[in-house]
Amino acid sequence: MKNKFIIGLLILLYVHAFGWSRDFTARKISVYQSQAIISPQFVPLEIGEIRPEGWLRDWAEFAAKGVTGHLDEYEDVFRLAWKGVPIKAPGVGPEGTGWPLEQCSYWLDGAVKLAYILNDSALIHKTSERLDRVVNGVLGGADNFIYWKPDAINTEFNVWAHSLMGRSLVSYYQATHDPKILKALDKVYSGLTLRLPNEHQSESVSQSMEHMRASTNVDAMSETYVMTGDTAILRHLKEFGNNRSMTISEKTWLESDPQKPVSEDQSVHGVTYYEAIKVPAIASMWSGDKNGMTAAEHILKWGERLNLLPFGVCSSEEYLAGKGAFRNTETCNVPTSMWSLSWLLRLSGTSTWADKIEQIFFNAGPAPVTRDFKMLCYYQSPNRLDAGKLPTNPHISGPAGLVFTPYGAPTLCCAGNVNNTIPDYIQNMCMESMDGGLAFTLYGPCRIEKSMKGRKLSIQCRTEYPFDDKISILIGSNGAISMPVYLRIPNWCSRYSVKVNGKAVKGKPEAGFVEIFRTWKNRDRIDLVFPMKVKVTAGKETPYPNVKYFASTKQASDRTVQNPFECVTYGPLLYALPIRDINANKKDPEAKYNYALDIPSGIAKTGIKIVKTPMKNKIWDWGLEAAPVKLVVRAKEFNWNPTEMQPLPEKSVKGAQTVSLQLVPYGCTKFRVSMFPVTERAWMNSDNE
Repeated sequence: MKNKFIIGLLILLYVHAFGWSRDFTARKISVYQSQAIISPQFVPLEIGEIRPEGWLRDWAEFAAKGVTGHLDEYEDVFRLAWKGVPIKAPGVGPEGTGWPLEQCSYWLDGAVKLAYILNDSALIHKTSERLDRVVNGVLGGADNFIYWKPDAINTEFNVWAHSLMGRSLVSYYQATHDPKILKALDKVYSGLTLRLPNEHQSESVSQSMEHMRASTNVDAMSETYVMTGDTAILRHLKEFGNNRSMTISEKTWLESDPQKPVSEDQSVHGVTYYEAIKVPAIASMWSGDKNGMTAAEHILKWGERLNLLPFGVCSSEEYLAGKGAFRNTETCNVPTSMWSLSWLLRLSGTSTWADKIEQIFFNAGPAPVTRDFKMLCYYQSPNRLDAGKLPTNPHISGPAGLVFTPYGAPTLCCAGNVNNTIPDYIQNMCMESMDGGLAFTLYGPCRIEKSMKGRKLSIQCRTEYPFDDKISILIGSNGAISMPVYLRIPNWCSRYSVKVNGKAVKGKPEAGFVEIFRTWKNRDRIDLVFPMKVKVTAGKETPYPNVKYFASTKQASDRTVQNPFECVTYGPLLYALPIRDINANKKDPEAKYNYALDIPSGIAKTGIKIVKTPMKNKIWDWGLEAAPVKLVVRAKEFNWNPTEMQPLPEKSVKGAQTVSLQLVPYGCTKFRVSMFPVTERAWMNSDNE
């Protein structure tokens, strides 16, 4: 008891002392440097230190006025969960445990981050009132976040939901720096032993990942440790990372061969897959196990090789489902993949992970929400031709999986989790480096207000990226400050330009970042240009995995699927043929989509025209004609009658009439074709699988 009092006192003293300088990130860095065996490379700034501007702020405000700000008004799960009262809902356990804890934690995490990012007083009040219940419950005597029913944490699913509340409270603290929140986090995580699969379960990809969901408390626990320095938490983290089951799981992941068909013991639930990936990598900071990051990288490549869809997320009709124009991915996978990739970015300092986050955010992010962010759907697919017909709704989560409603489908995980997509991107746009500099990791219009090294910085990032290739970073400071600035160079960009105050900066990127060390002064300016090129990528659809989960799926009975397709990208944006919609659930009955792309794969030098129009800030609400960047492409109109069993032509298309098509960013569309049939001429001249 005495030790707990001392720790609480230290927390209060720390917050008071470092509150004067407000560089909470520097404090975390000092703990990492002194205690982590494998130190991360970047540490995100505090919530609210990065504020969106331009189109990004408009989209964030749409979310606050839409689903994120009002979800508790639509469903009791979000109104009542974490209040310790009975709830009538699917998947509910005794006294409101089970699914509602997961679903509501997702929402609270995204909502509290967005509330403080936007300084939205109504949303701040709503989320604070809910999270304060948990904080007060813990400080009132509970030893875990499920404060009204402590024995509930004995079930594995509730431990998983518990990790999401841990994230929510970490977000709440990083936005407010209220010491009682940190005290509650410390109380719980100093006494919580992290769970891993047993040694037998660790010998299969499926079971190791399924049971590792209970291990995802490791991210909030690690954050709590670096904010408190509590050695009891560090001891738990070290024991966790050195557990034999962790070693076996890593070995299992590393032995997975992406060139071989998926076996039964490799069939993985999509959200589980994305949540589990980061666990060994985070644990490696405290254990020093270099296989942690290697295993995470390998299993991600394994999953993407077999299941990656063109918008940047693996297919997941609950379970990983192969590649196909009508394959779906659960909306939960959008923010979940971004969250895990942001950890891999922090740990490695390698730009590849940021490239993946941008691809997901700009493409998969807007697709499952309406343009005003007031409705969402459970699944998205690369091609959506007619609501509920092509593609048809997967058998999980029921008949409403592809329908847009204020709460998505009756299973409410996606309704909660979708609210993390925007704030998680904003939160990770700029990070502090371990050498006391700033790393610009994700791009978009924003303003950064931060104290560093006794200086107050006000940095503005002016850009319409990714709808334009120019980015200007204006440094505001109340005095000179010497530090490195790291600028991410996207991997898709072969020729780029970096200037400081009009003078070119030379030097090759390391790990995808250009470093500029100098004494920065007020009104210094960095100008970046990332010229974008059109790229056409060719591939083939693959069968569903031959596993029990898909045995009742009619389309999975076809084991010979190899339909050719092409996709078009411009910089980080995926492009699609827009099928005009009346609303998100009804397409224009006159809209046509019977076209095959007539351009070989590779960097497109001919056959595609880029059309730019003035940018309107109302993100994704431009209407199909007003999209800021459109591509005019050469195609062939042909007689095409796609079906669920034959979503794309079996072979490349011969003959047909030449036409020009106008493509728009995938995120603008609700009905679309982004995996295109391809002409015989284009296919013969393509680099294809």
